[in-house]
Amino acid sequence: MTLDKELVAILACPVCKGDLELLPAEDGLKCEACGLVYPVRDEIPIMLADQAVKLEEWKGSR
Repeated sequence: MTLDKELVAILACPVCKGDLELLPAEDGLKCEACGLVYPVRDEIPIMLADQAVKLEEWKGSR
């Protein structure tokens, strides 16, 4: 089972309200504007600013 593409389309970055892009491994949602990645755990996006990881520090599934 994969993350619903319609859900991803309506989600926005909680920091800047920008668009999010699902990473190829479907383990995170990337905000290009902020340079942050919000993790996806058990197919649930974790949309909390304090859980976001800087794009350059993102190591994928944890």
